[in-house]
Amino acid sequence: MKRLFHFKAFVLPAFFLLVLSSCKKEFASDNYVAYIGGEVINPANRFVLFCKNNEVIDTIPLKKDNTFFKKFDSLSPGLYTFKHEPEYQYVYFDKNDSLMVRVNTNDFDESVMFCGRGYEKNNFLMEMYLRNEEDKNKMFDVFEYDVAKFNTTIDKTYKKNTTYYNEKKEEIKWNAQFDVYAKAILNFPHYTKKEIYPVIHRMRTGNDIFEKLPKDYYAFRKEVDFSNATLTDYSPFAMYLNHMLNNVSTIKYHNHFSEVDLALKTNINKIKIADTLIKNRKVKNIVLNDIAIKYLLEDQNMTNNNLFLDTYHKYSTDKSQKNEIVKIGNAIQLLKPNFDLPKVSFLAPDGKTVSSYDLIQKNTVFFFWTSSYNTHMVAVHKKVLAFKKLHPEYNFIAININDQLSDWKEVLSNYTFDGIPQYHCANFEELRTTWAITKIHRTIIVTKDKKIKNAFTNIFDLNFEKEL
Repeated sequence: MKRLFHFKAFVLPAFFLLVLSSCKKEFASDNYVAYIGGEVINPANRFVLFCKNNEVIDTIPLKKDNTFFKKFDSLSPGLYTFKHEPEYQYVYFDKNDSLMVRVNTNDFDESVMFCGRGYEKNNFLMEMYLRNEEDKNKMFDVFEYDVAKFNTTIDKTYKKNTTYYNEKKEEIKWNAQFDVYAKAILNFPHYTKKEIYPVIHRMRTGNDIFEKLPKDYYAFRKEVDFSNATLTDYSPFAMYLNHMLNNVSTIKYHNHFSEVDLALKTNINKIKIADTLIKNRKVKNIVLNDIAIKYLLEDQNMTNNNLFLDTYHKYSTDKSQKNEIVKIGNAIQLLKPNFDLPKVSFLAPDGKTVSSYDLIQKNTVFFFWTSSYNTHMVAVHKKVLAFKKLHPEYNFIAININDQLSDWKEVLSNYTFDGIPQYHCANFEELRTTWAITKIHRTIIVTKDKKIKNAFTNIFDLNFEKEL
């Protein structure tokens, strides 16, 4: 292993040590006081986020010495996450736990160390996580093995991890609530290998072995509680569920459909299968939302988007206006051909706010870029320069998204975009909910009368020029 939990010097301020030692006392049955603190080495920002179910519970500032500390007057037992963006890790709290965590951002996962009341359980989760990550790096050639050799290889690793799990369970004597997560981090990475094996094997070798799998190959699926609400935000389960749904929703006669129609049919299959498998309404809605977001990130077809959303709304009971899918669906309905393009605001390089409405002085193409995808940034501007020469009747406008204002201005100072008007989206939430922007390759074509010609196209599409 790259690292087991042999602790080096974890130097804590005297106050932290006092808190940790005082936590050894017994607490009243109705007392749910808990503590989290620690140190971030080489911090990327000045705070740590403490989260539950992807929602921020508290923003904990870093002190001058890069330590942090927070007392919770009442903290329910369960799985949480601590984030020092862009990185995160899980942390499990039992009643009255007092945890200190030390992390170095230069090697985030490998450096995480826990101490304090409740540290043993968290170190078990971290060790299992690292074992699974190391195992992923060894799997490249394994997916090319025949079924028997593949099963033998992964079963050997699973047996070792099961032995480790049993030893730690006996040693730490954790409760049934924590055991749900302990079993999940043991089982689901193993199950995920089984799900993706036939897919990757076919990609690597060209051999379709689906029909040759043993009859009991997927027997482990019977052991999975797909309606377990405590696991919906736990990545080992979420990753397994995603691969399993991909597997069972595959269209057999895929050569009969175009790529976009195949994607539509496959994702509608996923929704129907998820509806059958998952009985818990909350879990089902989370899974359906995940399927929908991933599909809408890929699809750029108005008709298919609407067909997909019709199916989604049929099975989802999440009608909240906070629901991302509802917002995107509402936006899509307003982006039909011959509709006025809804107004959004951008920042010009001189810092002035401008309306998209005022930018449309003639036939216009809006395209998007971010410095995070440098290759795309360069390629899309080259493509636009070529189209500008061929179609002078069009104005091509570049919209920067997901960058900080200062980063955008720095890029503009380092690149010459040959007269392409550049604007910055300072409010991406407005853009996402108004223009349904979910991916960087999206392109919008508008007439000089500000009417939508095609709001769901792609400048890299072979047929794009026919749209102009």
